[in-house]
Amino acid sequence: MESLLVVTNTDAGSTDEASFESALSVLRVGADVQVCRTSMPSELESALHRRGGRTVVVAGGDGTLHNVVSALHRRNELADAVVALLPFGTGNDFARGLGLPLEPTAAAQVVLDGVVRRLDLLEDCRGGVVVNAAHVGVGADAARRASSLKSRFGRFAYPMGAVAAGVRARPLHVRVEADNRVLADFDRPVLMVGVSNAPTIGGGLAFAPLAHPGDGRAEVMVSFAVGPLARAKYAVSLSRQRHLERSDVLHLRASKVSIVGQRFDVNADGELRGPEQHLTWKVVPERLRMVVPA
Repeated sequence: MESLLVVTNTDAGSTDEASFESALSVLRVGADVQVCRTSMPSELESALHRRGGRTVVVAGGDGTLHNVVSALHRRNELADAVVALLPFGTGNDFARGLGLPLEPTAAAQVVLDGVVRRLDLLEDCRGGVVVNAAHVGVGADAARRASSLKSRFGRFAYPMGAVAAGVRARPLHVRVEADNRVLADFDRPVLMVGVSNAPTIGGGLAFAPLAHPGDGRAEVMVSFAVGPLARAKYAVSLSRQRHLERSDVLHLRASKVSIVGQRFDVNADGELRGPEQHLTWKVVPERLRMVVPA
C-alpha cells in the first residue's frame, strides 16, 4: 500500500475542513495516510524530517506548494522526493497548469491513480526556488496588496490588488537580461517583469500562455507601460489576455534571466521577498518529481 504524508498550512486560511476530510477519505481507501498540520517553518521541517519514503501531498495553494518544495530543496531532498497536490488555495495556478482537478476529492483520486512526471523548477542565485512564477515591479506590489484581501475575496483578491497596484505604480529602473540578451536597460523604465514556469497567475489569468513546466524554458515578459494611460490600457489588455500583442511588451522564452538595478521586491508563487538589487533565475530541467493526471 502506498504511503502518503499530507501537509497542510493551518495559517493559509483557504482549506475547507469538510472538503479536506472528504479528500482524506478518498486517499485512505488506497493508501496509508499521515496528516501533518503545520503553521510555522519549524513544524514543516519536522514533518519532512519524518517523511521517510512517503509521497508528500500538499493540501493548499501555490504558496503552500512553494514552501514545501523550497523546504525539500533546502534539505537536498528533491532528487528522491515525490510531491502531489490537493488544490485548496485561492488561485491554484500551478494545479491549473498541470491539468489537475480543482475539486478536492477528484484531485485526491489523481494522487492515487496519477503518474509521476519530472518537472522544471526555477532556482535563483540566493538558493531559492520558484514553482509557478516570479514577478518584479507591479506584480510584486499586487501580491502585497492582495494578501490582506484573500480572506474576504478569495481568488478575486489578486485582480483587486493588481488594480490598486496599477493605479499607484512607480516605474522601475532595472537592467533585464534573458540568455545574455538585454531586454531592458536603465534608460527605459519598466512596469513589471515576469518569469513564468507555468501559464497562469491570479487564479487562471493566462499571463504566460506558452509556458510549460516540462520544456526546459521559462517564459519572460517585460512591460514598459509606465505612464498612467499606458498602465490603464495594459490592465485592460491583460484582463482580456491580449497583453502580449502590445508594442510596449516584450516576451520570449529563456533558460536564464537576470535583473539588476534599484531595489525591488519579488513575488515568488505569491510569497513576497526582498528588497533585492540583483537576482538571477535559472531553469533546472526535471528538478521536481510530481504526481500528475495519467
